[in-house]
Amino acid sequence: MMQAREFGFGTQVRKSPYFDATIRWGAQGFSVYNHMYIPRDFGNPEQNFWNLVNDAILCDVAVERQVEITGPDAAKFTQLLTPRDLSTMAVGQCKYVLITNAYGGILNDPILLRLGENHFWLSLADSDILLWAQGVAVHSGLDVTITEPDVSPLQLQGPKSGEIMRALFGDAIMDLRYYWLRELDLDGIPLIVSRTGWSSELGYEIYLRDSAYGDILWERIMAVGGPLGLKPGHTSTIRRIEGGMLSYHADADINTNPFELGLDRLVNLDTDAEFIGKFALQRIRDNGVTRRQVGLIMDGAPLPGPNTAFWVIHRDGQCVGKVTSAVYSPRLEKNIALAMVSVDCADIGTPLEVEMPFGVTGATVAERPFFDPRKKLAAA
Repeated sequence: MMQAREFGFGTQVRKSPYFDATIRWGAQGFSVYNHMYIPRDFGNPEQNFWNLVNDAILCDVAVERQVEITGPDAAKFTQLLTPRDLSTMAVGQCKYVLITNAYGGILNDPILLRLGENHFWLSLADSDILLWAQGVAVHSGLDVTITEPDVSPLQLQGPKSGEIMRALFGDAIMDLRYYWLRELDLDGIPLIVSRTGWSSELGYEIYLRDSAYGDILWERIMAVGGPLGLKPGHTSTIRRIEGGMLSYHADADINTNPFELGLDRLVNLDTDAEFIGKFALQRIRDNGVTRRQVGLIMDGAPLPGPNTAFWVIHRDGQCVGKVTSAVYSPRLEKNIALAMVSVDCADIGTPLEVEMPFGVTGATVAERPFFDPRKKLAAA
């Protein structure tokens, strides 16, 4: 008897509770993120972009694993992990935070959710913060428990996501504010819903709290959303670069500090709170940085796809930095990129040269975001 061949590389790369559903709905390719498959191809990436910006898409982002922090000292311990001041963070609120090491390097840039007075989730980018947090806890002297719960997010993103959420949850969901969360259930399926997302568009994240319901939840959302324009999709590289959003390991890593990225607002050094990297970040602030992240408008024919390597940037024959993320924007009709360059090359309008696998092209430093939430274009 012939056996159907399963997709995958083995049990060491985990499958999300939505994995089978995404294949049924047209997923053609996957990447690996936080030791788990993430759908990265539902056909034409440009069509996926237009689906996102004109209508709505549903994305399997169960790879955004949660680090759950509970216990009497949960709030104090969570503050220890991040330079962002959490003293006024309310139960039910979310915050974009950075996790830094003792040298001020960025280990992760998660969304922090506060579910209770002593109950937090870190909704992760791609790095092993569960291990980091458990290691920090060992010698912290704080009474905390740190685990990875059975939680698997979906992203419902795009201008029609609000009316789809209304159809799913009723009118009350429209009161949910940006960067706040609510505990809900859908036909008995336990959920946390937040007004967050990785798309630069109106959107929601739906955190499934029992993986046994993965297939049912995906199909329920698609059944309700389909008549309203919802399509299955994947996080859009085009839209996130337009919006100047970071991708960890590409635009930031352990050797990148918040000041190089212009994320000073996420670093509160003048509080009494103790956190890992505080003294290093004070030194970096006081001494200044030698490089900065910038936006680039790149000349030449439309890029056939995102860059798969860091492209060297030159000015006057000298290497001055690297392109970290690049793509062609069909809306702007330009090649756009995020790059890290020497501070003396970071002014808007600075001409540079980018060394790509298929030749050298001119580029100009441009404002980020390239397309802002008010839908105004950045100048080239």
